[in-house]
Amino acid sequence: MLDPPKFAPTVAHAERAARAYKDVNLWALRLLAPGGLLATFSCSGGIGAEFFQKIVAGAAQDAGADAQILDRLQAAPDHPVLLSFPEGEYLKGLLLRCV
Repeated sequence: MLDPPKFAPTVAHAERAARAYKDVNLWALRLLAPGGLLATFSCSGGIGAEFFQKIVAGAAQDAGADAQILDRLQAAPDHPVLLSFPEGEYLKGLLLRCV
């Protein structure tokens, strides 16, 4: 399970934070055996779910790992997001399986 700190509090920090998210996922994917599961998360409001998936996909490619997305994870329904503050949808995650 990867639950790193908030690397990108705002969109302005997204590119620099992407490197940090890629690195931690790369290290984890290199250690994951075939059939192993990885739950990886981002709590950065400046990183959207699509961008996070792209980062993790890049990490998997660099690690030489084939991984499947088993589930996309997010905050529970009791954490509503204001339309005027999309960064409030800060928690996102992926459940992956190495194949």
